[in-house]
Amino acid sequence: MRTVLAIGGHIGDMDLTAGPTLAKLALEGARTIILACTYGERGHPRLSPDEYRVQKVREGEEFAAGIGAEFRVLDYSDGFLPADDTAADQIADIIRVEKPDTIITHWPKSIHRDHEHAAVLAERARFLASLPVDSPLGRHSVATFLHADNWEDADGFVPDLYVPIPEEAFERWAAAIQGQAFARGETYGFRYIDYYTALMSAKGCLAGVDRACGFVRGGSSKFELAGP
Repeated sequence: MRTVLAIGGHIGDMDLTAGPTLAKLALEGARTIILACTYGERGHPRLSPDEYRVQKVREGEEFAAGIGAEFRVLDYSDGFLPADDTAADQIADIIRVEKPDTIITHWPKSIHRDHEHAAVLAERARFLASLPVDSPLGRHSVATFLHADNWEDADGFVPDLYVPIPEEAFERWAAAIQGQAFARGETYGFRYIDYYTALMSAKGCLAGVDRACGFVRGGSSKFELAGP
């Protein structure tokens, strides 16, 4: 069984950017895991961080269930994700245990430091997990490393891969993402769902299908998710 691990800076990041692709893969029988590195709890203008953290975790769990994925979140606060080996080791242990074939994460140039750090941590964790260290979890090498298309991580992002999103996967994603307050525009008003829905249509035009998600391949990885 293929396993895909999507690593985002905050709860909701990978839901928007990689979510349609994860929904497609889940429908095809793959195991999909969403890992948020922080709670993303400081992004609500009316709720306290403690209140919003509880809501964000619930929203992340419900979104993952809605598309057939698993959900994890590290215990880091929004805006304070470190790019160090302590955090990278935590992710490396998840890689060793879950043995993903593919990692999806942020593009490393972003307006958000947590996004940049998540990208750095994902790549560092991929490396650490592959080393023959003295760990009861063993070692695991991840063949494919992809960067997702995020409007906040746009500097220099030029997709070199398009994954077609079939109607059933899109409908699963569209229904699940409605459960996230920030995605509905209830925090600072940005119409995330409209944006990413339109982005899939635009990328679909380039790929010759109704909808598609764009990615940049990282390193020398080979992509095996797009299908025919």
